[in-house]
Amino acid sequence: MSTTTTDQASILKDIILTRRTIKPASMNGKKIEDTQVQQLFELADWAPTHGLTEPWYFMVYAGEKVQEFCLAHAELYKANAQPEQFVPGTYDKLKSMGDLASHLVVMAMKRGANPKIPALEELAATSCAIENILLGASSMGIAAYWGTGGMALKPAMKEYLKLGEEDQIMGFLYLGYSDEPIHKVGRRTRPLSEKVQWM
Repeated sequence: MSTTTTDQASILKDIILTRRTIKPASMNGKKIEDTQVQQLFELADWAPTHGLTEPWYFMVYAGEKVQEFCLAHAELYKANAQPEQFVPGTYDKLKSMGDLASHLVVMAMKRGANPKIPALEELAATSCAIENILLGASSMGIAAYWGTGGMALKPAMKEYLKLGEEDQIMGFLYLGYSDEPIHKVGRRTRPLSEKVQWM
């Protein structure tokens, strides 16, 4: 292995090991340049994809649009909750979730036209695209939070976003900056030996 290849592998390993989830409440309100966010989508676009269906789909909210979406999310929750199940605290949390974020991205899998490719593979491809975004964000010092709370996985949200019946929302990605240290090695709760079996 050449020195250059070794250096690249070391850099990639460091990015993977130090990728962290930073919740929106820990972001500081500083804005990310749109061009930097676009670079993350360019990385996403190189995820593996069976049959070149490229099923990933991103709806981007920036500036005031972040708060507009969060308010719409909260109102959607309120409109679809049974009166006895409605929690004002949940409404308030959904409404203010993006207050300190720079961008909010709705991430979805848009089902390809080839019925021979299983939906599972389309979901996997979209997940790979999202991981590319997360790793790219980490390498750029951008805080990221991938969440599926609130109405994210509910039919009402899919209808609100005008997605097709076979499409699937993969969650919301909040992007911003944080004063918390991002680049620190995390932890795993189970040893790797429990998750790998050499045959």
